[in-house]
Amino acid sequence: MKIAVPKEQADGETRVSATPETVKKFIALGADVAVEAGAGEGAAIADAAYAAAGARVGDRAQTLAGADIVLGVQGAEPAGLSGVAPGAWVVAGLNPFGERARVDAYAAAGLEALAMEFMPRITRAQSMDILSSQSNLAGYKAVLDAAAEYGRAFPMMMTAAGTVSAAKAFVMGVGVAGLQAIATARRLGAQVSATDVRSATREQIMSLGAKPIFVENVAGIEGEGSGGYAGEMSPEYQAAQAELLSGHLAKQDIVITTALIPGRPAPRLISDAQVATMRAGSVIVDLAVESGGNVEGAVAGEVVERHGVKIVGHRNVAGRLPADASALFSRNLYNFLNAFWDKEAGRPVLDAEIGDAVRLTTSGQVVNARLLGA
Repeated sequence: MKIAVPKEQADGETRVSATPETVKKFIALGADVAVEAGAGEGAAIADAAYAAAGARVGDRAQTLAGADIVLGVQGAEPAGLSGVAPGAWVVAGLNPFGERARVDAYAAAGLEALAMEFMPRITRAQSMDILSSQSNLAGYKAVLDAAAEYGRAFPMMMTAAGTVSAAKAFVMGVGVAGLQAIATARRLGAQVSATDVRSATREQIMSLGAKPIFVENVAGIEGEGSGGYAGEMSPEYQAAQAELLSGHLAKQDIVITTALIPGRPAPRLISDAQVATMRAGSVIVDLAVESGGNVEGAVAGEVVERHGVKIVGHRNVAGRLPADASALFSRNLYNFLNAFWDKEAGRPVLDAEIGDAVRLTTSGQVVNARLLGA
């Protein structure tokens, strides 16, 4: 069983799908691991470290030749996987809804594509969940990015020259990224408030010492939506939320938006008119900018200024912390394959619950129910 770790080809991708730590663990299972030279450069991992862990380091062709499993952070283009074994697994973040043509190409190439972001939100799969591990880092980094753009201090400071007021930070969307953003902003000394359409998150917000901002007297979503995400809200709720948030946004210095709906454009949470009500020098970080954006005027890959407010739209925010992001991502991949490793077969054998959830293609066909029903 050969596992290949090619260098990521996507623009700006700094992460790598295996570290020397996980290479050692795969080898301990009996796998042969090949790493493309330079694969870990973005995450400050030298080729020598992979070699010391037992991997064979070579060029791309050598790495992929005969590979049974190809690991990735972002899925490689099928045309760039020549030389792999027939029916090889591609195990990575594959963006199935956004890259449907690539999924079809995996099927046409006879590859078995396993999308790690389709990992079911169940207890035994928590250690395999790339969305949670990467969102956690993104929520943290979003606050640091906001602090870097904000021209004032976060905490209240009492000095001989006078008092500096604490920044007011507002987190919109209280999933993994939002919860980490709340905790990070609180640690930096900001006064933090947060909101979500899922009413069950109220207690989570309060447990972190933040103030919950919720629409009253209009039903939201009780508990979690599908897969741990919120669903789309009724027009009545959206109108009530817009009215409530408009007044609150005008008083905020920092806003972090994190709302995503799988398979659909990100919901619009902040309009240009609402941005105009915020005071000059305020900062908004849109973590959903690559999915269409929560903020009107946000531009993927750029920091723009509208009405004196900076709107931060960095791409691949978790990848801005490449060493930690790679460490967590690679452990997710190892935990997934290790959980199903069959010692007699010398390879992982998936079960139906998780296998059917993550498998996009097999035997030349697209087989995932979520894609076929999209």
